[in-house]
Amino acid sequence: MNRDHPGLNARLYFLDWVRIIAFFILILYHVGMYYVSWDWHVKSPFAGSGPEPFMMLSSPWRLGLLFFIAGAAASLMLRKAGTAPFLRRRSVRLLVPLVFGMLVVVPPQPYLEVVEKLGYADGYGAFMRLYLQAYKGFCREDCLILPTWNHLWFVAYLWIYTVLLGALIAALGPRFDRIAAWVGSLLQGWRIVALPAAVLALARVALVEHFPTNHAVVGDWYNHAMSFLPFLLGALVARVPGFWARLPPLRWPALGIAVTGWTLLVMWDAVTYDIISPPVVAVLRPFMYSMYALLAWSAMLAACGFAKRHLDHDGPARRYLNEAIFPVYILHQTLIVTMAHAMKPLRIAPGLEALLLVVLTLSLSFGIFEVVRRVRVLRPLFGLAPQRRTGAPAAAAAPVAGAAAAG
Repeated sequence: MNRDHPGLNARLYFLDWVRIIAFFILILYHVGMYYVSWDWHVKSPFAGSGPEPFMMLSSPWRLGLLFFIAGAAASLMLRKAGTAPFLRRRSVRLLVPLVFGMLVVVPPQPYLEVVEKLGYADGYGAFMRLYLQAYKGFCREDCLILPTWNHLWFVAYLWIYTVLLGALIAALGPRFDRIAAWVGSLLQGWRIVALPAAVLALARVALVEHFPTNHAVVGDWYNHAMSFLPFLLGALVARVPGFWARLPPLRWPALGIAVTGWTLLVMWDAVTYDIISPPVVAVLRPFMYSMYALLAWSAMLAACGFAKRHLDHDGPARRYLNEAIFPVYILHQTLIVTMAHAMKPLRIAPGLEALLLVVLTLSLSFGIFEVVRRVRVLRPLFGLAPQRRTGAPAAAAAPVAGAAAAG
């Protein structure tokens, strides 16, 4: 079967590979968050602005790309399995790990945050009692919201968007495919780059200054726009025959636009308010917001185009990593925060320390995954499908098995 055609048995292997690679970038990004000046749960004594341009290489587009892939996967599976069965299965695969993560995996992150930022000294057990009681007294500029999902906010949002997509498809019926075909007829040639970027730019200009990202669902309208729009677009184009074949010819121009946009973004970040006067900044800001959206969408297109051209194949590595990546995502940030805090008194040079954090995070994440995949009771807690009766792990049913990651 032609894998460009969204048939019932089609599988888009290249999207699996994009998702896998994006998760590895996420681990690098979250290690980087320990060393930049931006606020995070724990901070290195060597933190500064030096690594920030490299963090900006992925921060504009990584989450949008994962939502785009997730939307495509959900759309194909809704067509294949039907709305109610798919939503029941997807709810289990997302909500069980979300609840488990909030109760078991995530709490060390806010605990170490209040230890480092507020000097909390009552121990983890006392903190957990406050955590489960939704204690509101850990405050600096803002108060820490407990319990929290921290990096698992993506799982919550993905479940919400999947339910919304299922409801939309159920309500529209065949009209959803007709809308998808109309969108597909618009997205030809240069318009594949320009039209989605224009929509994202309008949303960014209209919302970013009024609704700061809070990952709390309520009031998070800018983040919803930047997340749900790619998700919905992925759901639509996944049903357009031949759409994915349109991306490889655009991969180099899209990459060029993304690199140019990143260069402008770094320059803007470096000179804003220091060299450019505030009135000029106010005039230029909508242009930079639009450029950011163009950069983000172009990077998504480039990633999918290169993957379609070079990575549209199956193999043992893809199958293994596709199953591993969701448990690794659930675990990775807590491992980074915990190890970074533990290593801080050693005063290791930041470059070597960052390398150690990456290696240890990968080693421990995949080591824990090897245990989880073999223990039946642990599998659903980390978003894995039940084992087959033969004892072999069940294959994932869609290009995105469970969820993707956040920053």
